This record gives sequence, structure tokens and C-alpha cells, in this order.
Amino acid sequence: MVNLLYTELLKLKRAKMLIVSMFGAAAAPIMVFIGFLDMKAKKPDTPIHIEEVFYNTNLYILLLIGTLLYGVITAYLFNREHEEDTLKNLLTIPVSRIGIITSKLVLLFFWIMALTITAWLLTLGLALIGQFEGIRIPILLQTFKQFIIGGSLLFLLSTPTMFICFVFKNYVPSIIFTAVITMGNVALANREYKALNPWSAVQVIANHDVVPQYPLYYSYAVILLTAVIGFIATVVYFKKTDIH
Repeated sequence: MVNLLYTELLKLKRAKMLIVSMFGAAAAPIMVFIGFLDMKAKKPDTPIHIEEVFYNTNLYILLLIGTLLYGVITAYLFNREHEEDTLKNLLTIPVSRIGIITSKLVLLFFWIMALTITAWLLTLGLALIGQFEGIRIPILLQTFKQFIIGGSLLFLLSTPTMFICFVFKNYVPSIIFTAVITMGNVALANREYKALNPWSAVQVIANHDVVPQYPLYYSYAVILLTAVIGFIATVVYFKKTDIH
């Protein structure tokens, strides 16, 4: 397991995808910052609170950019051996197929966490530059917790994308899948059913944007159920599939 993870890190070391993902993580903080600067220019007397900046940034990440970005990263990690036709060589070492999946999931988790922390730090830095109000330690700790919870839950929801990667052995279906999920998030953003859709339910939990009609444990339940089903389906399919 450790050797597999080390191998994955070595492959990632020279990958341009790591740099590209950092730019993707920076997109939400920059867009929100520009939006608030524009508002400040039009209404200079209106105070801008950092808590509101963090909330909107996390909202963009969880409902829009994060779903697409993390989906692309998942497809990259789990489809790379298929694209390079090296999976059959890897399995002759031999190594456990579950070990391969687990090592990639561990790397994916740390990758998502790194991007999440990057987005949070950039949001804080831009807020300091913009001289936004309300920068206090309790607020920073609270927002950091919200970012981490959101990133962790989106990581759990990477398993359906992982399954699609193994079934189709191509980037395109995975990207289409995450694009459809993102469109669903947008459609449900202002509706109570967002608490029942696993991907929009992440925002409900992370930002504590509770829907009165559906208790919070509904959102936890649909996320965990989706994650478990995706993982089991991937393991069963991968173990039964012949690699040529």
C-alpha cells in the first residue's frame, strides 16, 4: 500500500495536472473577490464582511467549480493507466486491485484537501488586500472548518465518478457526468430538494444551510449511501474485469 502510494506520488511529481488544478482552485476566490470589489466600487459605504466572502467562495466551490474540478482530477487519477495502457503491467507485479484503488483514493483525498486549503488561504489573502471587515480568529476557524467539511464530503462523492472511469476507460464520460451534476446543483441551489441531492447536500452540510423540510441527517444519509454504492460497485467491477 505504501509503495503504491509512493508510486502514485512519483507519477504526479512531473504531472502538469497538479499546476492546472491549483489554477482551478484559485478560480472561486478570485471571482468572488472581483464581485465584491465591484460591489464596493458601486456602493462604497456598504461594509463587506469576511464571513460573507468565505460563504460565497465556498458556495461556488461546492456547487460549481469543485464538482467539476474534483471530477476531472478523479478521472485523471483512475484513467491514467488505461490511457497509457500500463494497467496490465502493473497487475503483473502482482499488486492487489483493492490496493490500487485505495492508494489512488488516499492521493485523491490529500489532493482535494490541498486545493481546499489553497482556496481558503487565497480567500483570506484577498480579503486582507480588500480590507474587508470582521477578520477575527473565531470566524477564520469556523470558515476553515466549513471548507474542510465541504472538501471531505466532495471526496466521498468521487466514487461514482471513479466507477464511470473504470467502466468506460475514458475521460469524456466522467467529465460529462460531473458537468450534469453541476447543472443539477445550479438547478436545485434555491430549492428545498437540494438537501436530497448528494452533491448539493454537501453545501447544505458544510455551510449549515439547513432546509427546514428535510433534517440534516437526510443529507448525510444520501451522501454516505451514494459514496458507499459507488465504492462497492467500483471494487466489484474492477475485481471481475479482465485487463488486456
